[in-house]
Amino acid sequence: MRATGTATLRYWAAAREAAGTSEEQTHAATLGAALSGAVAERGADGARLARVLRRCSFLVDGQQVGKRDPETVPLDAGTVVEVLPPFAGG
Repeated sequence: MRATGTATLRYWAAAREAAGTSEEQTHAATLGAALSGAVAERGADGARLARVLRRCSFLVDGQQVGKRDPETVPLDAGTVVEVLPPFAGG
């Protein structure tokens, strides 16, 4: 089992609105676990965040996740995840 530390999820635009915060900490070992945890923590309001996350792209320490399965993307202590919804006009 991987040792985990605190990673940071940073939400932008519609993701920030759906999350209700611009940033939060996670102790998840993978990106998939972090996203699932963020949705679960919001209870009934998590469905809205889940809908937005399905459309988002993710940068993990500046590197695009792309089409990789989020469950296979490791998060280490100090990792920063940028949660980027599609932007209009870009």
